[in-house]
Amino acid sequence: MGSNGEDEVPNSKSLQKHQTSIDLDGDKEVDDSPIEEVRLTVPITDDPSLPALTFRTWVLGIISCCLLSFVNQFFGYRQNHLHVGSISAQILVLPIGKLMAATLPSKQIQVAFTKWSFSLNPGPFNLKEHVLITIFASCGASGVSAVSIYIIVKAFYHRSLNLVAATLLIQTSQLLGYGWAGLFRKYLVDSAYMWWPSNLVQVSLFRALHDHEKRPRGGLTRMQFFLIVFISSFAYYVVPGYLFPSLSALSFVCWLWKDSTTAQKLGSGLQGLGIGSFGLDWSTVAGFLGSPLATPFFVIANILVGILLFLYVLIPIAYWSNAYEAKRFPLFSAHTFDSTGQIYNITRILNEKAFDLDIVDYDKYSKLYLSIIFAFIYGLSFAFLTASISHVALFDGK
Repeated sequence: MGSNGEDEVPNSKSLQKHQTSIDLDGDKEVDDSPIEEVRLTVPITDDPSLPALTFRTWVLGIISCCLLSFVNQFFGYRQNHLHVGSISAQILVLPIGKLMAATLPSKQIQVAFTKWSFSLNPGPFNLKEHVLITIFASCGASGVSAVSIYIIVKAFYHRSLNLVAATLLIQTSQLLGYGWAGLFRKYLVDSAYMWWPSNLVQVSLFRALHDHEKRPRGGLTRMQFFLIVFISSFAYYVVPGYLFPSLSALSFVCWLWKDSTTAQKLGSGLQGLGIGSFGLDWSTVAGFLGSPLATPFFVIANILVGILLFLYVLIPIAYWSNAYEAKRFPLFSAHTFDSTGQIYNITRILNEKAFDLDIVDYDKYSKLYLSIIFAFIYGLSFAFLTASISHVALFDGK
C-alpha cells in the first residue's frame, strides 16, 4: 500500500543525525552534547557561586599569555620547531594560583574614580579561574604570523619598519582572525556538532586537577596517573632534547650507504624523504599533526594518506624527472636559488630607494628557483583554501 508524505515516518538514522542536544528527563531538561566523546568528557553541571574574573585570573592570565607568546616566538626559529602549548601554562598556574589563594589578603581594593572594587583573594583557587587563565595562555601560545613580516624585512633586507606601522600590522592581522571567529560563531562555536578534539584533552586535565575522587583499590586516581606520566615524560625528554639530540631522527639508510647522495636524499629525516628513518623524540612524533593522542584516527589516517602521496609519489616523480630543473637544487630546502644553484642574492634585484623589484635587474640576473618540496608546499598552501570550501560543500552542503 502506498502512503503520502505526511504518513511517512523518518528512519532512526535520520532522527539520530538531527537529534538536538536537549533530552527530556522527566519534567527536567538536560542540556547535553550529541557527540559521545564530549558527553563522556565534559560535565554538564555548573556552580554559579564560583568567582571567575578575579584578580588572580587577570594577573596569571596576562603573564601566561605574554610568556607563551615570547617563548613560542623565540623557539619558532629552530630547525626542529618547538611549540609550548597552553597545557604547559594550565599545569604551571595551578600551584601558583593555590599559593596566591593561601597567601594574599582578602582585602577589598577600590578602583580609583569608579564604584568598582575587587578582592585580592576571593577564596580558594577554583576551576573557572583556571579555565580562564588557560584561555589567556592559549591566545599567546598560538603566536602571531604577522611578526614574520617584520622579522624578514629586518633580518634579510636590513630595513627598519616604523614601530607604529609594524604594531598596527600585527594588531590588525590578529584582530582580523577574532573578527572572522565572531562572524562565524554560530557555526564554529554555538553549534553542538562543532567539537574540537584537542580541547577535550584539556577538559580531562582540568577534571583531573580539580575533581576530588577516591582512589580505587589497586588503581590510581586521575591526579596520580597524571603526575606519573608528567614526571616520566619530563625525565625522558632530557635524553633526546639535550643529551642525545641525534635521537630526533635516526636513519638506517644513511648509515648503510653513507657515501651515497641518493641514499641521503631518500633516507635523511632532516633533509630528505625520511625513508627508513624514525625518531625517539616526542616533538618529532607530535610534529606530524600535534599530539596523536588528541586527534581522531580518521583525521590521522586522512592526513597520513595525503603525506604518503605527497612525499613518496609526487615529490620523487617531480624531482627525478628533473621538473623545473629540480635536480640542480637540494631536495628539501627553505632557501631560494638562482639558475646556477647558488643562494639567490636578493639585493641584486631590489631597488634600494623604493624598496621594490627592479624588473631589468631581475631579467639580467636570474629567475628565482625553489627546492621541489618547498615549491609543492607553496602550491598546497593555496590548495588548502579551495579544498576547505569544497569539503564544506560536499559534506555539509545539504
